[in-house]
Amino acid sequence: MRILPVLLAILVGIVLYFAIIDRDTARAFLGMGDTTTADASELAEDKQSPSVETPVVKDLIKVVVQHSAAQRIDSAVVLRGQTEAARQVEVRSQTTSTVISAPLPSGTFVEEGALMCQLDAGTRGASLAEAKARLAEAISRLAEAKSRVPESKARVIEASAVLDEALTNQNAAAKLSEEGFATDTRVKASDAAVASATAGVEAAKSGLTAATSGIQSAEAGIESATAVIAAAEKEITRLDITAPFAGLLETSTAQLGSLLQQGSLCATIIQLDPIKLVAFAPETEVDRIELGARAGARLAAGGSDVTGVVTFLSRAADPTTRTFRVEIEVANADLAIRDGQTAEILIGAEGERAHLLPQSALALNNEGALGIRVIDSDAIVSFQPVKLLRDTVDGVWLTGLPEKLDVIVVGQEYVTAGVQVAPTFRELSQ
Repeated sequence: MRILPVLLAILVGIVLYFAIIDRDTARAFLGMGDTTTADASELAEDKQSPSVETPVVKDLIKVVVQHSAAQRIDSAVVLRGQTEAARQVEVRSQTTSTVISAPLPSGTFVEEGALMCQLDAGTRGASLAEAKARLAEAISRLAEAKSRVPESKARVIEASAVLDEALTNQNAAAKLSEEGFATDTRVKASDAAVASATAGVEAAKSGLTAATSGIQSAEAGIESATAVIAAAEKEITRLDITAPFAGLLETSTAQLGSLLQQGSLCATIIQLDPIKLVAFAPETEVDRIELGARAGARLAAGGSDVTGVVTFLSRAADPTTRTFRVEIEVANADLAIRDGQTAEILIGAEGERAHLLPQSALALNNEGALGIRVIDSDAIVSFQPVKLLRDTVDGVWLTGLPEKLDVIVVGQEYVTAGVQVAPTFRELSQ
């Protein structure tokens, strides 16, 4: 009973051998002939029979392509600069004296006109009183000189009348002498009287001139005394050194008891509200900046953002760097922004036409130029250099490209210019 299963297994193994491994021997044993010769003859007949030429299909690299159209976007000029105080002044003494006020520490906020350094008056008060006394004296001399003018004019009139009388007597004496009724003595006396009257007129006129000169001298004295008073009063006002504007003391004021010479420093004061952002624009960007343009900046310290407007644009380039100074005014009511902080500045400029594309679409050519790979209507690849305008969360904005193009967004790393590809287009929403 055990021999039958063994025989069946041997039989099945033999059948499988000839059915799978030695198929030709099995076909010959079963009388099916030489299939190799038949297959060869059939192949020869197929070659001899006319047939349609089978096209050769070339394997193309598959890429994903996106249609892109240029859009107008707001552009900005990117500069690097720093903050600068709106005003910074070294307040110095205009006279020489000793400080009699307590010092103010650095960092103190002072209002416009606040006292920073007070100096000792010394003898300046006495000098002012003396100048006022001289003014009063000059005024009295003027009054006296004016009172002498009428008297001098009266003397001129009187002397003129005496001269007229002397001339009349001289004329009469001369006629009587010609007729023999007057002596030579009388004629000479009349001539002497005329000469004396003439001298009197000249003396009276000189007195009038002196009186007029006295008025002018008194007026000059008044002006001189007034000038001395003004100088003395101005000198006294210089004793109080005040803040020229509201701001912070960058240095402490002069110490109590210290001697300040003319030109000595009392304190340094800075104005931080508003504050300025100062940057230098290159020649290629300066024409895009306009006065009044909106600007924003991010401060390096703390990363806070501020906004303002362009208030100054230099018309002359720096001779060393060939750049142009740009100033932006920014409100700083809380004085949080310090002088000298580094800032990244963006100044609004006229918009540009640009393409919004995925950042992954960017590639480099053999020369290392940044660009993208695009295809034409025949799916031939070409390289387009670009200029990166802005990087956003939605992609990168690129300029320097045609209005419309087909951009390879997937697979651009595996193709080069001049290669034909098999594109698959995707929608912008993808």
